[in-house]
Amino acid sequence: MMFTFLKVPSDKPRIPKQEVDATYKKMRWQVFIGIFVGYAGYYLIRKNFTLVIPNLLEEGFTKTELGFALSFLSIAYGVSKFVMGNVSDRSNVRYFMPLGLLLSALVMIVMGVVPAATSSVMIMAVLLFLNGWFQGMGWPPSGRTMVHWFSLTERGTKMSIWNVAHNVGASIMPILAILGVELFADWHARFYFPGFVAIIVAIIVFILLRDRPQSIGLPPIEEWKNDYPKNQNKDNLEKEEIRISGLDIIKKHILPNKLLWSIAFANAFVYLVRYGIQDWAPTYLTEVKGFTEDASSWAYSWYEIAAIPGTILSGWLSDKVFNGRRAPVSIIYMVLIIIAVFVYWKNPVGHPFVDYACLISIGFLIYGPVMLIGVHALDLVKKEAAGTAAGLTGLFGYFIGTSILANQVGGYIIENYQWKGYFIMMLLASIIAIGLIALTIRKELKK
Repeated sequence: MMFTFLKVPSDKPRIPKQEVDATYKKMRWQVFIGIFVGYAGYYLIRKNFTLVIPNLLEEGFTKTELGFALSFLSIAYGVSKFVMGNVSDRSNVRYFMPLGLLLSALVMIVMGVVPAATSSVMIMAVLLFLNGWFQGMGWPPSGRTMVHWFSLTERGTKMSIWNVAHNVGASIMPILAILGVELFADWHARFYFPGFVAIIVAIIVFILLRDRPQSIGLPPIEEWKNDYPKNQNKDNLEKEEIRISGLDIIKKHILPNKLLWSIAFANAFVYLVRYGIQDWAPTYLTEVKGFTEDASSWAYSWYEIAAIPGTILSGWLSDKVFNGRRAPVSIIYMVLIIIAVFVYWKNPVGHPFVDYACLISIGFLIYGPVMLIGVHALDLVKKEAAGTAAGLTGLFGYFIGTSILANQVGGYIIENYQWKGYFIMMLLASIIAIGLIALTIRKELKK
């Protein structure tokens, strides 16, 4: 078959026992760097469209039309995380992850070099849908790699470090966009220059990645670390993991779990604020605050950079200060976001450093609740339902919060009710998210 190279490779004969430790230590670093660089690479070509919105507005498109087109990216991504996640479980990570990055890069290059690609809203929507779908091939193989190469008791720390990759990639993207425009004197370079860089990253990822440890003659990670999940049969771990069906997980652990649904809806409003501020920042800063395109791109970049310490701090606070309770930290962060959004809105023209400070503050704060809601979902369900619960919150975040509310409704609000309506929407979303998250506090107190 044409795509047999994508299948999970068979186990290779075990390497000599005396070589296992050294090989495992080397390969774990190698594959971790591979998924870190790879996932950062995906973000080099995920949100480029937001940087060209001001240029497309000059060509006659409306904010409502561009918001509609942008929504297709999030719709495709939200669905693809489920579908391609299932496919990735039966695929060779070494090929699957760089393939998605390559295909996504090619879509961005087409949008930049083919004039017809940005000639109509529907063409842009289709291309953004394709990009979103291929973007969905980034997270699942990263998670699968993490599970196979890092044991249960070390996975949380490693995942928190790996999670920074998307902030690194998203912060580099606007810098590449600036460089591309400088090199080629063409605003379309915001599409194709990061796309060419992403192709180079895909090649690096292919060189670094490997599939499961067994595919290169190593024992399973649980055996090497002697770190087996509790209440699992050490000799028959794989069968233990598939005892409960997907339908049973949904019926028993997802549908009746009111608190899980509460934070899933909360995630939709948190994502509305996350992408509502981020996606429209270049347009708002250039249209209202008088920023140059380069200055707005730098502001976009600092928004992502600030997320790195903010995310790490939120996790530390929830573990060390609040004893594993996620809701209090999320609520504190969202209250501070309300203050930052209000100042960002009301800051008079001519005070760019205040605008920068507000965007940096929002970036520092918003990713804390984004990350903690994912962890919170895992806390609210049995272990066998953890992936489904996290997927539910992710679907609500990207499909409802981003594609429908931030992109489509956000564009309509700006077009018809100006920026005042947009900021009122951001503030209301933050308040609603706080209320939904607060519903879980009583359950957390009973831990």
